[in-house]
This record gives sequence, structure tokens and C-alpha cells, in this order.
Amino acid sequence: MRSLRIVLLLLVALLAWLQYRLWFGSGGEGEVRALQEQVQKQARDNGGLQQRNDALAAEVKDLKNEGGGEAIEERARSELGMIKPGETFYRVVEQANPAPAEASADKPEPAQ
Repeated sequence: MRSLRIVLLLLVALLAWLQYRLWFGSGGEGEVRALQEQVQKQARDNGGLQQRNDALAAEVKDLKNEGGGEAIEERARSELGMIKPGETFYRVVEQANPAPAEASADKPEPAQ
């Protein structure tokens, strides 16, 4: 009877040790969950980068086609500010309106 209790105690201790390793040890549930979150984040990042690569590939294809001259001209105009010979360049600068608080600070207060 005593040896049966010892065996039972050893089995319970072994079960407790295995449960501890499953939940808290190396390769346990916590680590698996963290790795799954990392994989999901990386998949989202990869999706965004894939969209950017697709857009760049489409732009390269557009520049290489025969109609690429128009795309090159558009980029030169928008990014470099270039104009064609014979064109006149106009720059429109809008004045910033003073804020209402500044306008009231300039006015003297009426005497009472």
C-alpha cells in the first residue's frame, strides 16, 4: 500500500511538472501565442510592402511603354517644377489671414 502511494505521488509530481512546462516553459503556450502575433504582424507588414512594390512595378511599366514620355513629363513637372519652352510659369501665393485672437489684441479696449 505504501509503494502505491509513492507511485501515485510521483505520477502527480510528474503531471504537475509537465503542466508547468506546457504553460510556462520554453516552447510553451505563452511563447507560441507571442510567435503567432509576430507572424500576423509580419503578414500585415508584408501586405503593405507588396502593395507598394506593385505600385512601383506599375510605374516602371508605364515609364518603359511608348507613352512613357507623358509619364516622364508629368513627373518632371510635378516633382522638379520644370516647364516647357514657351510656357510662362505663375506662382500664386495666398496671404495668411491673421487669427481672430491677434486681431482683437491689436484693438484698444473701450474706456468705461
